[in-house]
Amino acid sequence: MALLGPVTHGQVSFLIGFITILVAWIYSEYLAFKKKSISSKVGHPDVGLAEVESHNVKEDDRAVLLEGNVIKSIPSSGATISSTFSTIFRFIMLDESFLIKHRMLLRAACEFGLLLSYFYICDRTDIFGTSKKSYNRDLFCFLLLLLIIVAAVTSFKIHLDNSPFSVKPILFLNRHQTEEWKGWMQVIFLMYHYFAAREIYNVGRVCVASYIWMTGFGNFSYYYARKDFSFSRFAQMMWRLNFLVVMCCIVLDNSYMLYYICPLHTFFSLVVYGVVGVLHKYNDSKAVIVVKFLLCFLVVVIVWEIPGVFEVIWDPFTFLLGYKDPNRLKENLPLMYEWHFRTGLDRYVWILGMVYAYNYSTVEKWIEKLDELKTKRRILIKTTIVVISSTALYLWFEYVFKMECSTYNKYHPYTSWIPITSYICIRNVTQSTRSYTLTLFGWIGKISLDTYISQFHIWLRSNAPDAQPKLLLTIIPDYPLLNFMLTTSIFMITSYRISELTNTFKAAFVPSKDNKRIMYNTIAAATMTAILYSFSFLFLNLPQILVI
Repeated sequence: MALLGPVTHGQVSFLIGFITILVAWIYSEYLAFKKKSISSKVGHPDVGLAEVESHNVKEDDRAVLLEGNVIKSIPSSGATISSTFSTIFRFIMLDESFLIKHRMLLRAACEFGLLLSYFYICDRTDIFGTSKKSYNRDLFCFLLLLLIIVAAVTSFKIHLDNSPFSVKPILFLNRHQTEEWKGWMQVIFLMYHYFAAREIYNVGRVCVASYIWMTGFGNFSYYYARKDFSFSRFAQMMWRLNFLVVMCCIVLDNSYMLYYICPLHTFFSLVVYGVVGVLHKYNDSKAVIVVKFLLCFLVVVIVWEIPGVFEVIWDPFTFLLGYKDPNRLKENLPLMYEWHFRTGLDRYVWILGMVYAYNYSTVEKWIEKLDELKTKRRILIKTTIVVISSTALYLWFEYVFKMECSTYNKYHPYTSWIPITSYICIRNVTQSTRSYTLTLFGWIGKISLDTYISQFHIWLRSNAPDAQPKLLLTIIPDYPLLNFMLTTSIFMITSYRISELTNTFKAAFVPSKDNKRIMYNTIAAATMTAILYSFSFLFLNLPQILVI
């Protein structure tokens, strides 16, 4: 097996950590089996594992309860720095009660480590082959339409709002609908990458804009309605957006900006959090909200429309957001070119997402009144909405969308709201259209972030750090369709498992309403990282030290 790239400190640190966790998990399974056997022999077959070991476990440790493979609660906030380091010590020393109690978490960590190892094997070794991307419009449309038909036949579902007083279709832009929206856009996005379908480049740009719009819409809706600006909620959001991508950067030796969707969502989520959170006590005032929106537009105009301002503001973040594709070194692009380009494309649409979210309740009431009107008037108004939306969509398609991609990009920041708004209006024009979804796409939408990141390494291939995935992973040579079926199946299953594991780790390490525990977990993580990197430094530099 040949490695397609140098071995880094991060990769060695990951390997050491993974082997340590694997040993701890195997030992914990052995201890759990032994405890269960002892309890059966002494005549207590109905006594649970937690009761058998209760005399060895402190009361504070009971806060972690495991049920099957799912963590149901997390450690209590009675932690101290000393107990945090005590936890690290107990793990290193393979303390029996500690390992038994965290057995399921260790199992999840081992599974996650194996999946990341599979990422590395697929993309950084020569075990599997590669093949070139090939685009065939007929095949592309066939596969896309086939998936839509299968989804319609097998996963069509009507969602109802089951209130105590009535049963009625749920209102517009409900969660089921937005998840379905993310799902079918992700399918188009993935197929665009796999088949190198350059002719639908502009469709991909609209899909990314829709994701960013939903970032503004979803985050504003949550913070404005629930008024939850707690650090734990913020930390959970950051964890979900960045845990997998950070691990991939370490294991694959890639830059953060290679997975540009992640920094985009992170940045716009941070901005929305700040917009709603600053002076949040005055958010009930319409004037305050309007001023906030206007300031957002003003800042975007200054930073992205005035030459030179962007470079001055973002230059200090080059270490994090700088990126250069190894295949484009001859173009001599600045390190922040990619970040400037990506943020510039969707610099306004996230604000519109917030505006739509702020007016959601007003539109909701208007729709309720519209649905109560007499049939003829209701049909007339809804037909007018469809006609106006369709006309706007047609004009945008005819005079903007059909432009060559480089020209289209210049107009995209100012026009992407047109297809988004038209889709929302047409999709929600009647009670029936806004209540049904194809749950297969909804399922894909729930794991869209995981599929986006995973595709780079276990579906496509780059073969080098920071390189764009220009090739396809090939497990079955000379049979492109069979290979597509196999790699896609593995890719989707892996993405789903990673999504589940990310949420499991979030529950364990970023508990809700427990800032103290999050802080101590951060200290523990930083300590373990420092230890692992110290060992990796020794391993990689030991030959040179011995020679000296």
